[in-house]
Amino acid sequence: MAKIIHTMVRVHDLEKSLNFYKQALDLDISKRLDFEDFSLVYLRNDENDMEIELTWNQGAEPYTHGSGYGHIAVAVDHLDEEHARFQSLGYAPLDIKEFSRDGQLIARFFFVLDPDGYKIEVLQRHGHYQ
Repeated sequence: MAKIIHTMVRVHDLEKSLNFYKQALDLDISKRLDFEDFSLVYLRNDENDMEIELTWNQGAEPYTHGSGYGHIAVAVDHLDEEHARFQSLGYAPLDIKEFSRDGQLIARFFFVLDPDGYKIEVLQRHGHYQ
């Protein structure tokens, strides 16, 4: 069986991205590989055994996401508190939404953008989203 170990996003301003992922998702650097003109920075916290890889190509123009990119999703215990915390950090999260089917709550969530415009879905731990 294959094990998913990381997902990668290209970032334009590495320090700005590192600050966002630390403040927003409490992700710390688990490994950093610096090369002459690019860096690979792996982020994780104790909640995860999967990482986000930030690829920083020095001097590159900001990236476009194309039509295929979706989002990264994370689960939290207290969605309303996290939404308020994101607002206090100035990250402008979108409104909290609820998704139901046949009167059953499937998910409560909001989206926020990282410094490069990548979408992050923040979900309340519930049902499938643990």
